[in-house]
Amino acid sequence: MTLEADVLILGSGIAGAAVALHLSRDPRRRVLVVSRASDPTDGATSWAQGGIVGHVAEGDPDLLVRDLLAAGAGLTLPEAAQRLAEAGPHLVTRVLVEELGVPFCRSAAGTWSLAQEGGHSTERVLHVRDETGAEIERHLIAALLRRANVTLLPAHTAIDLLTLPHHSDNPLRAYRPVRCFGAYLLDQANGEVLRALAPFTVLSTGGLGQIFRHTTNPSGSRGDGFAMAHRAGVRLENMEYVQFHPTSLAVPGARNALITEALRGAGAQLRTPDGEAFMRRYAPAWGDLAPRDVVARAMHSEMVRRGYPHLLLDARSVFSRCDGQSAFPNVLRNCGMAGIDPCEEPIPVVPAAHYACGGVLVDRVGRTSLEGLYAVGEVSCTGVHGANRLASTSLLEGLVWGTSAGEDIATRSDVVSPPERELREWEATGSEVADPVLVLRDLESIQNTMWHYVGLSRRADRLARASDDLDHIWKGIGSFYRTRKVDDGLVGLRNAAQCAWVTCLAALRNRSSCGAHWREDAPA
Repeated sequence: MTLEADVLILGSGIAGAAVALHLSRDPRRRVLVVSRASDPTDGATSWAQGGIVGHVAEGDPDLLVRDLLAAGAGLTLPEAAQRLAEAGPHLVTRVLVEELGVPFCRSAAGTWSLAQEGGHSTERVLHVRDETGAEIERHLIAALLRRANVTLLPAHTAIDLLTLPHHSDNPLRAYRPVRCFGAYLLDQANGEVLRALAPFTVLSTGGLGQIFRHTTNPSGSRGDGFAMAHRAGVRLENMEYVQFHPTSLAVPGARNALITEALRGAGAQLRTPDGEAFMRRYAPAWGDLAPRDVVARAMHSEMVRRGYPHLLLDARSVFSRCDGQSAFPNVLRNCGMAGIDPCEEPIPVVPAAHYACGGVLVDRVGRTSLEGLYAVGEVSCTGVHGANRLASTSLLEGLVWGTSAGEDIATRSDVVSPPERELREWEATGSEVADPVLVLRDLESIQNTMWHYVGLSRRADRLARASDDLDHIWKGIGSFYRTRKVDDGLVGLRNAAQCAWVTCLAALRNRSSCGAHWREDAPA
């Protein structure tokens, strides 16, 4: 079976939805948005708690640029930071507030209720309690469902990008430029593999946190987009810079739910199990509001040096105020499910893999090194985040580059229709169903290897061991993949193995310490 569209968007988070929203304004343009989840709103965007940078005060764009450059540890692309600071807040107002009506919190006087988070010099973060991403995503998807020219296709897994000449039986295609013309999609309901053809394809598949043992990411964040792009020969950049969020819930048997940074912005403090507030020892100027890489490494140091299984986030003073319980319902809900009452006791926390600062290298409008392919959101590398992402800028980056990609596609005159007869149908690799136990155990091996050897603190011997182990795992999975019937779990395992290997290799090659990439053995 073959699906056709003018634009194929792989992923339905804020970045992909922003592309679709802009393109849908022309009713003649057919837009196909594919979601791996059965519910298009179920993804990393909906899990974003803290907020989105959205306040423009006099002089704030330049101040925001300085904060971005400082957080990025010298690797932030200045022109990308300038673009985000100047265009971002205006898009928040025009698209999210005025067009979609996202109900950002206001004070009793009717002004915006602004938060200050780690690494920010001032209060500039808009939020909807601690459920900002979920509210933004709900409004975006609702708007797309009202557009007759947008088709949302849930429960379909992207397997591989369709490119010529790679997927052509015509040997003469080798003399022509490489171009992307869509993707192979797995219908999770019946196991059928479809061809989705389009002149332009947008990767907005999210992150890679699931290649680590502890992560704040949803189950679909297993590096699918990174791996598909890598197999297609697309340039990846800064893959070693994986940001670890300092505070994820650390209760045995409970998932690593994100405990929003906004709690520390509101006055919560990190403490050792002995009750010591330790962050001023590591970051005298910032304390608990230091950039994420600084806080995460400080926590890691305390845990290793003193043998603590976790640390504590004391937010009792925040929740003792009447606004605390209404402002952070998600934290209360997640803690309550784990048997923790943050109004009465500190929250046990550990750092966890949170955000990929690198990814598929793109330009100012989201174009990649492969013609016909765009990338937006966490899967992309715009240069904004450098070596470490500033808090509450991920949603903003997705909105800015997603809108820019939509604008660029809408004005392109070099539309090349997919040559359907030259693009191969999917070739089945096997008929035997993969044992889910084997898939799970292989994924756990990848996650443990990455956590222990390619985690918060790295050095050459650990990275070399990880490279050998991941290479062995990858070869075994490659053979396994070629002899089994394709399903979502097997696709995810293959992508996780490849993404982990690429990330490890990038970390091994980079001998210096910078931002989220911390080498114990870095030259002085």
